[in-house]
Amino acid sequence: MEPIRSLEEPLEEPVRHPYTGRILLFRLGCFLLFLALAARLFWLQILEGDLYRVKADDNRFRQLAISAPRGVMYDRNGLLLIRNRPSYAVSVIPADLPSDPKPVIQRLSHLLEMSTEDIEHRLQPAPKGERTTDDFSPVSIKNDVQVKLALTIEERSLELPGVHIEVKSRREYPDGQITSHLLGYVSRVSKEQYDKLKDDRTHKYSANDDVGQTGLEATQESWLRGIPGQRQLVVNASGQEVAQLSQIDAEPGKNLRLTIDLALQREIISILDKHMKDYKSATAIAMDPRNGQVLAMVTLPTYDNNLFSQGISQEQFDQLVKDDARPLVNHAISDVYPPGSVFKVIVASGALQDGVVTRYTQAFCPGYIIVPHWLDPNIGTKLPCWAPHGTQDLISGLANSCDVYFYYLGGGPPRGEWEGLGVDRINKWARAFGLGQPTGIDLPAEASGNVPDDAWKRKTFKEPWYKGDTYNLSIGQGFVTVTPLQMLNVITVIANGGALYRPQLVLDVEDASGKVVRPFQPDVIRKVPVSPEYLGYVAQGMRAGMLVNTHTPEGTSYVGTSYTAEIPEVPMAGKTGTAEYGEPDEKGKMKTHGWFAAFAPYGNPEIAVLVFVQNGGATDASERVEDIMRYYFRLPQQPEDTRVKPNTAVH
Repeated sequence: MEPIRSLEEPLEEPVRHPYTGRILLFRLGCFLLFLALAARLFWLQILEGDLYRVKADDNRFRQLAISAPRGVMYDRNGLLLIRNRPSYAVSVIPADLPSDPKPVIQRLSHLLEMSTEDIEHRLQPAPKGERTTDDFSPVSIKNDVQVKLALTIEERSLELPGVHIEVKSRREYPDGQITSHLLGYVSRVSKEQYDKLKDDRTHKYSANDDVGQTGLEATQESWLRGIPGQRQLVVNASGQEVAQLSQIDAEPGKNLRLTIDLALQREIISILDKHMKDYKSATAIAMDPRNGQVLAMVTLPTYDNNLFSQGISQEQFDQLVKDDARPLVNHAISDVYPPGSVFKVIVASGALQDGVVTRYTQAFCPGYIIVPHWLDPNIGTKLPCWAPHGTQDLISGLANSCDVYFYYLGGGPPRGEWEGLGVDRINKWARAFGLGQPTGIDLPAEASGNVPDDAWKRKTFKEPWYKGDTYNLSIGQGFVTVTPLQMLNVITVIANGGALYRPQLVLDVEDASGKVVRPFQPDVIRKVPVSPEYLGYVAQGMRAGMLVNTHTPEGTSYVGTSYTAEIPEVPMAGKTGTAEYGEPDEKGKMKTHGWFAAFAPYGNPEIAVLVFVQNGGATDASERVEDIMRYYFRLPQQPEDTRVKPNTAVH
C-alpha cells in the first residue's frame, strides 16, 4: 500500500473546460424558449381558448339560414296577383376562398360574364366594398342565373372553392303594369334599410335579403316576410357540405287578400288607355262608400314592376325617371292638383250646416261678379262664371256648377248683403272632410295637399289674404290642392251620409293554410259634423247634375254639367270639375285638368268612382266614369260615335 501523503501537500488545480459558458447560455436559451412556448400555449389554450375554439368550429361547422317563402297576394275574388318563382343564385363564402382568390374570381367572371372588379367590389367589406357580412356568410354575386349555368358551376365546384349555388324564390307579378302602383316590388335590401332591420329578432334579416321597396310590398312587409329557418352543417376544408347536424324549418309569410277587383282594374286600364293620347296622365279610383274598400286604383302611364324585381338595367331605369309623365309616380295619392268645382260639395255642405244659406236660398248669376277694390269701392275686379245661369238655388247651383252661386256661399255677395263662410270656415270644413292630411291608405308616399288660410299665405307669399282669394277658394281654385283619392273620399262622405272612412286595400290576412288571422275592419276616421239632411241636399244637387232641361220645385232651371254621362238604367249622382292652371295663352285661355266624381245607385250607393285627367276636361272625365259604371253594373258600353256631346265646355 502506498503511504498516505502529507496533508500539507497542495492539491492539483482543476482543469476548466473551454465551452462551459456557451453550454450555460445554450441551456438558458432553451429554458427561455420553452418558457415562451408555455406562455404562448397558456395564451392560446387558456386565455384565448374560447375564441380559437369558435374559429375552429366555424371552419368545420356552419349555420346556414333557410329562406322563408314570402307571402303572396290575391284579389278579392281569389285571383293571384303575385307569385314566387324558384330561381338560382350564385354566392361566395369569403372564408372558403383560397389564400389567392384571383384564379377563382377570374373563372367566375368568365362564367357569369361579369367584370372581376365588380365581383371583387361585392366581396370587399364595407365601406370600400358592398359586403356588410362576416367571412362565413354567403355574399350574393348574381341572381336569377340560368339552370344550365347553375349546373355547370356545381359540376366545377373543385375549381371554384367558396362558390355556391343557392335556390331562391323570385317575385313575379303576372299583371305587371296593371297593378304595379298598388303592389310595388321587392329588391335587395339597401345598407340603410339593413341598418334598421338587422336587429329584428323575429324576421332575422340578412344583408342579402329582398325587401319591399314600394306599394303594398313595402307597407305590408311585416306580414309578407316569413321567419327564416336554420341548418347546422359539417363542412370540409373546401366549404362543401359533409353532413347535416340539425334543421329548423322556415315559417312562410302571411298571404294577403286585397279589396281590389282585378277584372275591374283591367277594364279601367283598357278604358283609359284608349284615350291616353289626349292626356298627360289619367287616374281612376273606385271605392265602396259603405266601408272604404278600394275596388280599383289606376294611374297611367304606368310601369312594369317585374323589371325591378328581376333586375332593371340602368338604361331602362333612366328612361322611366326621365319620362315627363312620371310613370313611377302613383298620381292617385302622391300628386296634388287644384280640385276645381268638385270642391263645391264641401262649400255647400259647410254653408248649410253653418246656416249661411238654406236649401232654398237664391242668387242671380249674370255670368260674373265684380269684387270692389278694398281701397276704392268704385273700382273692382271681374270674376267670371263659366256661363250666365240666371236665378239659382242650392240644387240648381250644384247642378249647373254655377261659380257665382258659390262665390256668394264662400265670400258672400260683393256688396256685403250677407256674409259668406269666409276662408277660416271653408278651411275648417275642408279639413273635416279629410283635405290637407293623408287619407291613411295602406300605401307609401301619400301627399297631404294644401288647404290655405291667411296664416299660410302670409308665411308663403308674405302678403295678407284678400277677399278675391276666398272667392277663388270657394270654387276649388287658387291655392287649394288635393290628391284624387282625397276628393273621392269627400264624395263617399256625401254618398254614405257622413262617415269619413280610411281607404283600405287589404281585405284580410291569411296564413299558409288559408286561415284568416286578421279580418277586415272598416276604419271610420270621423263622422263629419254635417247633418245627414244637409248632405242629402248636396247629393240631390249632384243627382240633378246628371239631368238636362229640368226645373227645381222652386222654379230655378238647370242643365246638369254631366248629363251626357247619365245611365238610364242606373241613376247616378255626380260632380264635374275643371281646374285651370298655368299661364293664359294668346286668347286668354288657360290649360285645364278634368275631374268627375260620382256614386251609384243614387239613394242606395254601392260604388263611388272618380276620374282625373291631366290636360283634359270635365267631359272627358265624366265619359270615362260612365264607361266604368257601365262595366261595373254589367251594362253595354256606349259607342263613341253615338255619345251625346255638351254644347259648351262644362265646369
